[in-house]
Amino acid sequence: MTVITNLSRRDVLKGTAAASGLVLGFHVGFRKLPFAEAAEATPFQPNVFLAIDDTGLVTIVASRSEMGTGIKTDLPLVLADELEADWSRVKVVQAQGDPKYGDQNTDGSRSTWQFFGAMRIAGATARRMLEAAAARTWNVPVGECQAQNGFVAHAPSGRKLAYGDLAKVAATMPVPPSDQVRLKDRKDWRYIGKPHAIVDLKDIVQGRATYGIDVVVPGTKYASVERCPVYGGKVKAYDAKDALSVAGVERVVEIPATPMPSGFKPLGGIAVIANNTWSAQQGRQRLKIEWDYGPNAGHDSAAYRTELEATAKEPGRVVRDHGDVDGALASAARRVSADYFVPHLAHAQMEVPTAVAHWVANTCETWSPTQNPTQVRETVAEVLGINQSDVTVNVTLLGGGFGRKSKPDYVAEAALLSRMVGAPIKVTWTREDDIQHDYYHAICAQHLEAALDQDGRANGWLHRTVFPAIEATFKPDIVYGSGGELGQGVVDMPYDIPNVRCENGAVANHVRIGWYRSVYNIPHAFAVCSFVDELAAAAGKDPLEYLRDLLGPPRILDLKALGVAVDYPNYGVGELAPGIADQYLIDTARLRGVLDLVAANSNWGEKLPQRQGRGIAVHRSFLSYVAVVAHVAVGNDGQITLPRLDMAIDCGTVVNPDRVRAQLEGAAIMSIGNALYSHITVKNGKVEQSNYTDYLVPRIDVTPETHVHFVENTHLPGGVGEPGVPPTAPAICNAIYAATGKRIRALPVDPQLLKA
Repeated sequence: MTVITNLSRRDVLKGTAAASGLVLGFHVGFRKLPFAEAAEATPFQPNVFLAIDDTGLVTIVASRSEMGTGIKTDLPLVLADELEADWSRVKVVQAQGDPKYGDQNTDGSRSTWQFFGAMRIAGATARRMLEAAAARTWNVPVGECQAQNGFVAHAPSGRKLAYGDLAKVAATMPVPPSDQVRLKDRKDWRYIGKPHAIVDLKDIVQGRATYGIDVVVPGTKYASVERCPVYGGKVKAYDAKDALSVAGVERVVEIPATPMPSGFKPLGGIAVIANNTWSAQQGRQRLKIEWDYGPNAGHDSAAYRTELEATAKEPGRVVRDHGDVDGALASAARRVSADYFVPHLAHAQMEVPTAVAHWVANTCETWSPTQNPTQVRETVAEVLGINQSDVTVNVTLLGGGFGRKSKPDYVAEAALLSRMVGAPIKVTWTREDDIQHDYYHAICAQHLEAALDQDGRANGWLHRTVFPAIEATFKPDIVYGSGGELGQGVVDMPYDIPNVRCENGAVANHVRIGWYRSVYNIPHAFAVCSFVDELAAAAGKDPLEYLRDLLGPPRILDLKALGVAVDYPNYGVGELAPGIADQYLIDTARLRGVLDLVAANSNWGEKLPQRQGRGIAVHRSFLSYVAVVAHVAVGNDGQITLPRLDMAIDCGTVVNPDRVRAQLEGAAIMSIGNALYSHITVKNGKVEQSNYTDYLVPRIDVTPETHVHFVENTHLPGGVGEPGVPPTAPAICNAIYAATGKRIRALPVDPQLLKA
């Protein structure tokens, strides 16, 4: 449900438009949420505001954070298209963190599909009101008036008026109900579906854009924090004498530790305050701290892996069950089994966590690169013990996020320190801080078995997965995965297999676990897509043909009928947009579509030189469908290169193809890192990696020639930021098998195993 309300007489939007112009507010969601000014108990939570002033300038507020995805541009583009605005006369303003904008969490690849319809309705509503204003001005039927590129034209008389000339009159017009607003036909779209540069591009390339790392306010002091290297540890004692001797260092203060599970709150530690960041960091190096390492002091990731792998081989909590799996396995013509492992991963985004906070008279203002300004507001208010209404959240550009910057612990650190010191504080993490105190992507061990019939087709499927759950970072005694986590490549397995059982083993957590680009789809797609390739080999069939056959006839998956025993949130569409949830069901025809498209464009089946191969994988995540063909070459020394990568995506309606292509290319690079380089290990409770020297990410010289192919259709938009990650790593590993005959069942790939 989308509700549009005329706000022209309310000064509700700081710095966007004069009250004499047209200002529209709207909200998206199933619940009835009135405006804040209305006399109803529930506060209004609008998401975006649109304003047109008397000069014709159109101002659109972007309520989602910009971190390279283009969302700050793409959602306003949708509104501007329906508005018939002149894009050169559109100003996009970044929203502060405020309840009036509703859900501001830029996470989960959901911004476009969640707001696409609402942005269209908002633009079309304003267009209709401008046309009505012109009709009143000219005293003609509104049906004779048509908005065109920032003007309203009256064809019979040849007259036209600019939006700026109509704004005051439009502000007095009644707002038409959403169901009476006419949306443009797809053929008439001027911006949607066309490539557009992002609105910040010029400032970014000329060095004028403001990221979190760039923010300084008058009187700022700078902080660097030494945190316990073991999750759950705390300070026993410390000596700050040597730190205070460093030029520029002014104070040393302690941030109290947050007991486990720490959630979004700061880990605690000793903060060195200085008049510049360098001095703060140098002083920090001279701290003498005695730690109480706490209950995780003996944690060892190698032993933990062994524990997870043993658990994966034992029966677990059944989360999907239909048919007779045990019977199918017992009577199989051939039984295939394999075990897969994915390690912890760190986000390692280019811009480290950083924030500025200023505490004044029981209020706090913050500036930070955050994916979730709403959570910043809540967490800062909680740690300071003040009302959320007393917290102001300013959102900068983000130098990467990948889910890390949806957790505001670093902003809360700055807020606590500002209150302690009595001045604005800027906290800047080092790269070592970032990698050693992350919210890590979960380690995961999996065991799969399949029963093949005489023709090599799978008629039985057993999948066991064991991983620490994200919820364990926020609640105690959580040992099983949630429905959402298991719905990322386990219970939503799409293949046409009559006997299926999926299980989840119990495991405790020992580090902070958090969202990482594509989340649990990473290990689950790696295992499932790799295992299907193993089944094709066992059946002696081409992997592409085997996949086509395994997908079966086109159908919509009925997970309840397939014995799914856990909640399946389907990436939140049912909660956030229940009116369109039935348009986002799992459709095997769309999986087949991307599979066929990538095969047709990747030279699949073409003969390659020795120790080169192609691998294929297909996966649905975040309401979109992606298939990948990877071409790899393996040297005699085991080193892997990727000459080419082809990716096909069906994300429904494409708003900005340039940004979708960029997101797929970025996802490919991140997945190459997951497959070939990146991993986190823990010894005696301490993360062993510290920087890009030992937490490796792909460099430009290993980036493949990447081709992105779009399935064109009229489906509603799906997610694009994350779906390219999951199938890329298994496609690479399947290609390695094609090149060398050696199976990869653990990431990252060990080149020593591939030597000729």
